[in-house]
Amino acid sequence: MIRIAFILSCAFAAIAPAFLTGNIPPSTPGLTNNTFPAVFEGKPLIDLGLSDRERLFLEDFPGQIGRFTDGNREIIIRRVTQATRRLHPADDCFRAVGYTTTPLPIKIDDRNERWACFSAVKQEESLNVCERIEDNQGGRWTDVSSWYWSAWGKGQSEWWAYTVAERPR
Repeated sequence: MIRIAFILSCAFAAIAPAFLTGNIPPSTPGLTNNTFPAVFEGKPLIDLGLSDRERLFLEDFPGQIGRFTDGNREIIIRRVTQATRRLHPADDCFRAVGYTTTPLPIKIDDRNERWACFSAVKQEESLNVCERIEDNQGGRWTDVSSWYWSAWGKGQSEWWAYTVAERPR
């Protein structure tokens, strides 16, 4: 779990610099801290919090980042309020810290949502990582580049980027 936290922390570094600007929207039912979902895929989320180092990466990032677990997986949720190049694929972060990554087939979950996935291996540690981005108007993306070009020029909005890391079964 510590390695997963480290890798996902690196993903934060590469994905973002920035958050908690004070522009958090009014409370929405079902969200923790007025920002993040309290439940993910039917399981309650436990807030793992961000380290001081992770908080430093949040400067100037347009949105918020939360790090959670559902007891089996580590889940990074990023709320993004404008198109930004600071949001990038988790694969980049894993490779940057020495993992060998291999693309996996697109995963379609129980809700018929598509996820881009890859395996990450470093020494004896093996993880499957899946990610996706969605908005509140039904937009769905499995890769950051497609999201960026779709979001670019739209000004302020709201997108949710989910990254889920777990040990293969």
